[in-house]
Amino acid sequence: MTTDHQDFQTFARNYRDSFPDDILHVPAQLDDGQEVTALVEALAAQNRAPMLFCDQVPGSAWPLVTNIFASRDRIARILGTDPGNLHAEYQRRANAPIEPVYVDDGPVCQVIDEGDEVDLEDLPMIRHFDSDRGPYVTNAIIVATDPETGISNLSYHRSMRHARNALATSLHSRGHLWRMYQNAREAGRPLPVAMVVGAHPLFMLAASARVAYGVDERAVAGALMQAPLELVRTPRHGIGVPAAAEFVLEGHLDPEAHVAEGPFGEFSGYSSDRSTNTLFHVSTIMRKREPWLLDVVGGATAEHLNLARLPREAEMFEKLKARFPAVTQLHYPTSGTHFHCYVALRQSRPGEARQVMLGLLGWDPYLKTVIAVDEDVDVSQDSQVLWAMATHFQPHRDLFMIDGLPGSPLDPSSSADGTTSRLALDATRGPDFHGTRATISLQAQKLAQAILRDLTGSRK
Repeated sequence: MTTDHQDFQTFARNYRDSFPDDILHVPAQLDDGQEVTALVEALAAQNRAPMLFCDQVPGSAWPLVTNIFASRDRIARILGTDPGNLHAEYQRRANAPIEPVYVDDGPVCQVIDEGDEVDLEDLPMIRHFDSDRGPYVTNAIIVATDPETGISNLSYHRSMRHARNALATSLHSRGHLWRMYQNAREAGRPLPVAMVVGAHPLFMLAASARVAYGVDERAVAGALMQAPLELVRTPRHGIGVPAAAEFVLEGHLDPEAHVAEGPFGEFSGYSSDRSTNTLFHVSTIMRKREPWLLDVVGGATAEHLNLARLPREAEMFEKLKARFPAVTQLHYPTSGTHFHCYVALRQSRPGEARQVMLGLLGWDPYLKTVIAVDEDVDVSQDSQVLWAMATHFQPHRDLFMIDGLPGSPLDPSSSADGTTSRLALDATRGPDFHGTRATISLQAQKLAQAILRDLTGSRK
């Protein structure tokens, strides 16, 4: 039997016990799955991002947990570090993959329905936005192994019910799974896959890893966990899936079917009906006896964005630091979805900021705008970056554009052929800048903090 340290429910209970102030428990019956999204957005408006435990949600017979990745502080705790070292710790672990191991049994094998027993009405899913086509699984991680090469892959794909034993899903037309799917189509055969719905947060982070074709993200999951990921084989195709998963669906992607899917609230903040309209035939459902629905709130939410952008930020920061030691910080702001990036550097020669921005715009196909600032600007704060723009940036000399580059297929502003233009803004002070930044002494800051602590304490 798999050890508890790879089990999501064990993780969630331990976290709730260790950080009760970072948890929000909602015991009341919710009337609509959209209330989950509304709660998350209302909390975000208050600059709060607790992990959300909902006992009763329509569309699920079991408890729902969401908003796990909305807080960088929480992600850092899960990785055993602090927010300032989050990128470095992620890369340190991810760069030392640990191959998974197979075990004979695990919690996900407690209930197995096959063939005519399969009924996806039993799979919990909720409708997150009024504009969604229907209820969706938002943390569906597809595990696929190319039968000819033996190469395996993990990737996220939004999925909705199509029939009693089939889901409609959307693949990424530039992703590794799409490459496997196309190879299978050309060979005239279906592609066997398994879909993991709910697993340890570090497995979920690994599924977002940016790796080359042929690198198995399950080994990255082991690296993040600092122990081999324990797998069981699915009954029909023998695909290795986490032994401690909440749910696993086994089946195949149809090489010919084209089914209705979308619109769905995507990371851009818009409802997207751009889809590959792929049909997933489900032949087996594996689950725990008492599973939880591990949800990821879609749209332009911090959770949705952090889950994808942390691996991207970590990779970009590592690349930039290796080539440009002057770089000190990197941040993809929630306000820019996946399309904006702020980079801070200790500029040592004219033009260095431009060189750094060119590197970012060339390496990350999603980026449309990069803003460079000096090292004393906190790039995690939009207001500080905008202040640097207001006081350091001159449009006639400090920007450049590149057009005709491939962009995100989910960018509603991209051209009909999927290309986009990209913008670089140099908001560093530059060698000829004259001005002294207004500062407050460290002693005065400490005294003010002490006064505020006393005033806050007196109100309790």
